[in-house]
Amino acid sequence: MITGPAIEAEGLVKVFGTNRAVDGVDLRVEQGAVYGVLGPNGAGKTTTISMLATLLRPEAGAARIFGHDVVAEPNVVRQLIGVTGQYASVDEKVSGLENMIVFGRLLGLSHREAKRKGLELLESFGLADAAKRPVGKYSGGMRRRLDLASSLISQPPLIFLDEPTTGLDPRTRGQMWDVIRGLVEGGSTVLLTTQYLDEADQLADRIAVIDRGKVVAEGTADELKGMVGTSSLLLRVADAAQTLVAVAAVEQVLGTTATVTPEAARVTAPMTDPERVTDLLIRLREQGIRLDEISVQKPTLDEVFLTITGHTAETADEAAEDEEVAA
Repeated sequence: MITGPAIEAEGLVKVFGTNRAVDGVDLRVEQGAVYGVLGPNGAGKTTTISMLATLLRPEAGAARIFGHDVVAEPNVVRQLIGVTGQYASVDEKVSGLENMIVFGRLLGLSHREAKRKGLELLESFGLADAAKRPVGKYSGGMRRRLDLASSLISQPPLIFLDEPTTGLDPRTRGQMWDVIRGLVEGGSTVLLTTQYLDEADQLADRIAVIDRGKVVAEGTADELKGMVGTSSLLLRVADAAQTLVAVAAVEQVLGTTATVTPEAARVTAPMTDPERVTDLLIRLREQGIRLDEISVQKPTLDEVFLTITGHTAETADEAAEDEEVAA
């Protein structure tokens, strides 16, 4: 019987040239939960998973999977985990079932057992009808489900999912969310990295926010949201040209930092006193700014990220890309 935390990591460091991709990461993940690692591209999420999964050796720090050291006992650790990366690792030239059999055989199963488990997993992932079809004819969502199914053929107690829904349409993302919830109901522990704030909010029991290789905050979604206030203001300006003027008014009246979302003319801001909305409406009317929408709701994880790091996830994406180009 496996006891203790699924993951314990202290001070993990990984350096590539002059870039400290992971700079002292601490994590503790209890069994039977979804643990979200939230951050933009270039934050160090994939590198952290690679060290925990024995694919990269840390420069400093230590990590244990169910009590087994990832450096001293890599073969034991590999028997306890399944890994699904950002890109499908399946062979497009053969069928889904043949892919499953290959993965099963690589993990020590007999051909018969690999086929049996492969068929069971394809059925549970809604791929039974496509089991004998070449993977090259699968849709993107079907490939992601097959990739996830293949990582589960050995029924590992810990599953690493590295941005499993990147590039998927909303419907397929929802299907993947259901699959992830089902894994935990079946007794597995899941560490999920994502750059989608709503995904972490929907799935994760606890969340670590990583920025520039460091864990800058950790807790439940509600605990993290509580760091930026009790409420969140959302408004949409009728005339997009007045958006920046509206942002200035929001920040002056509420005394917080507002965010303009990628959706044009939509402004959000954390707030501790919802009664200040009346003062804001008076200010906007005095400035001749008309609104198409206004609401007060719970803070979002996007606002958490902005408050903690000083920039939005989109800004961090751009910074990471600039660093990669410079390197």
